[in-house]
Amino acid sequence: MVEELSYQQVRRFCSFDFGCETTEEVPSLKGIIGQERAVKALLFGLNIKERGFNIYVSGYPGTGRRTACLRFLEEIARDKPTPSDWCYVYNFDDPHHPKALELPPGKGREFREDMRAFIENVGRALSKAFESEEYGKRRASILEEVNRERAELSRKLSLTAKQQGFLLQRTQIGVLLVPVMEGRPLKEEEFARLPEEVKREIQKRRRYLEEELRTTMRAFRELEKKADARIQELNREVALYAMEQLMNGMMEKYGDIERVKEYLEEVREDIVKNLSLFLGKQEEKPTPFPFSQMAPPPMRRYEVNLIVDNSKTKGAPVIMELNPTYPNLSGSIEKEARFGALVTDFTMIRGGALHRANGGYLVMYAEDLLANPLSWETLKRALMNEQITIEDVTARLGLIATRSLRPEPIPFTGKVVLIGNPALYYLLYQFDRDFKELFKVKADFDVTMDRNEKNLRDYASFVCTLCRKEGLKHLDAEALREVVEYSSRLAEDQMKLSTRFAEISDIIREASFYAEQEGADYVSRRHVKRALEEKVYRSNLIQEKINEMIARGQLFIDTDGEKVGQVNGLAVISLGDFEFGKPSRITATVAVGKEGVIDIERESELGGRIHTKGVLILSGYLSGRYAQNAPLSLSARLVFEQSYTGVEGDSASSAELYALLSALSGLPLKQYIAVTGSVNQKGEVQPIGGVNSKIEGFFEVCKKKGLTGKQGIMIPYSNVQNLMLKDEVVEAIREGKFHIYPVKTIDEGIEILTGVKAGERRPDGTYEEGTVNDLVQKRLLKMAERLKEYTTP
Repeated sequence: MVEELSYQQVRRFCSFDFGCETTEEVPSLKGIIGQERAVKALLFGLNIKERGFNIYVSGYPGTGRRTACLRFLEEIARDKPTPSDWCYVYNFDDPHHPKALELPPGKGREFREDMRAFIENVGRALSKAFESEEYGKRRASILEEVNRERAELSRKLSLTAKQQGFLLQRTQIGVLLVPVMEGRPLKEEEFARLPEEVKREIQKRRRYLEEELRTTMRAFRELEKKADARIQELNREVALYAMEQLMNGMMEKYGDIERVKEYLEEVREDIVKNLSLFLGKQEEKPTPFPFSQMAPPPMRRYEVNLIVDNSKTKGAPVIMELNPTYPNLSGSIEKEARFGALVTDFTMIRGGALHRANGGYLVMYAEDLLANPLSWETLKRALMNEQITIEDVTARLGLIATRSLRPEPIPFTGKVVLIGNPALYYLLYQFDRDFKELFKVKADFDVTMDRNEKNLRDYASFVCTLCRKEGLKHLDAEALREVVEYSSRLAEDQMKLSTRFAEISDIIREASFYAEQEGADYVSRRHVKRALEEKVYRSNLIQEKINEMIARGQLFIDTDGEKVGQVNGLAVISLGDFEFGKPSRITATVAVGKEGVIDIERESELGGRIHTKGVLILSGYLSGRYAQNAPLSLSARLVFEQSYTGVEGDSASSAELYALLSALSGLPLKQYIAVTGSVNQKGEVQPIGGVNSKIEGFFEVCKKKGLTGKQGIMIPYSNVQNLMLKDEVVEAIREGKFHIYPVKTIDEGIEILTGVKAGERRPDGTYEEGTVNDLVQKRLLKMAERLKEYTTP
């Protein structure tokens, strides 16, 4: 005998004593609520140092994955050491490969400002030194000495020329040797009239003088080189002395960092080689316009490009990258337009999320990462190589072979946390061979948690934290209990609470809004109920239209009377943010034949695979129960009446079986009792999903057509623990206007629907006389005999 459920059984009311009158008295939430498994996995993944132990946070949206994960990471990161600053500087040996410098946290910004001040001060110091009187004297002394040597060489050459009968005549194109006779230079026509012997003698002396002239010119050049070398040495000496104090200051501050020390030494040498940049004497190179304007300002080479600045970071950084494009993830090399051409230099290198999270934690949504071209491969490369490479996207794709910057890679020591749904995790694990090597830790976020004392108190702390954080009105104790009951409804389990905190938070926000409108000091149970009702009202237009069509007789659903081969099944329609139960008329017809049970939905290609499986199970049930002594000679048709879309799921298989048994036995079924539940071949009624929506959906239809006090629903017994019905249905059950019958077997269900005993099988294979099973068995045997008569010649 099946006992209907009392109103206490269809909803687990919350009577827990939170020890407070309002959530204002509750301490704020610390840590992650109800996710012990995920917390343990996170702790392991974040603390282990070995390579590849990055974390995949698996869970569904709205469960607080991101908020809880970030809060947890921030708590852990607070006690971790702050990672280094990173900057790019000019490579004096190869400008296309900028160097990366690592500095202690906070020193990067200081180094950038110190270098800027150093270059400015060096410029002033050099100008002062090279404009000093002493430098002028030493330089003049060198030049005077050189000029004396030049004058002596010129004198000797002139004397030699005079002795050989020539005059040295300087022109714009060089030095000419002019023969002299009788104290005056010869003109060309005079030289032409000279005897041949005299000409040969003059030519001979000319060749000798030309050799002497070449020797003297070589000496001039050597003298110039010597003078330039001495000037350069003087300039180097003066420059080094002028910036010695400034450089020593930089060395004292940064000299213990080896690579920075090397860079400063390179800067010193480059300054000495390029004094003209500081003294304003840079010579313009004869480069055609506009190409002369494309080169970057020459002083830019001494700038410091700080790409990671941890001066304000306390502990390890926690970076949430919501748009993980290729440049946002790994950095980029920007370009600027100059006279129609795109140019770049090391100061236009920009860091990405990997740089900012280096030494800390990088959190991303897996779906967003995979949706952006190159991002997934870039992340894998960084994790496998343990370094971050900034590369122009066109070079990365191999589309353009132009020469660009190739910055020095930066070592990567951070942890990556991906947030995604479980299905994506399984796909990546199966089809990406690198995924299992790089993300060895899975942190599963459950959608429910136990409804125990600890979690109830944590739930109150969560509500308190939300109200304080967003400035909402606090909830009184009764409102808090209503939220707990709603949470169990979301979980569809009387023993569980939902971790879909996004939906819980929305209800609290809306309830706070209504309390604000009323001018109430706190949110009460009334405000929470209104928020729930309004949420449904904004989305249930389609449900109301369907119920109206049923009430007006456009959709055939009987809620009174009895009929043979007809039953009300229940389905759930999901419309995104709202789902509701909808009754459907299921009918069955039987005849003599060999086809067995035919699913019209399947034949019309409207039935899904799971629904088809459910119908095929019915044949197994009929064969196992009624065809032990004779073949099953049956041709039955099952159909969802007025169904014009696809039918999927097996939750109506018990209803279909009841319709078949009614058609075979000739016993009418009560139309005011709707049915849900799947069935196995042994006749056991199995649990289904959406039981609350189905019950409430049929209740709404009955209310629309008029409650008679007999209406109700038959559900699987194992679904009783999932019941969290709304107040209106609970009150109707309490008043005896609506009924819920939990059944374990088909026999129990058919007794309720027909009012006739199901009947036990006797040792001889027959059933008690007049029972449902007896009537079905006799009908099948009679159909088998008829079929035999038709087929026997």
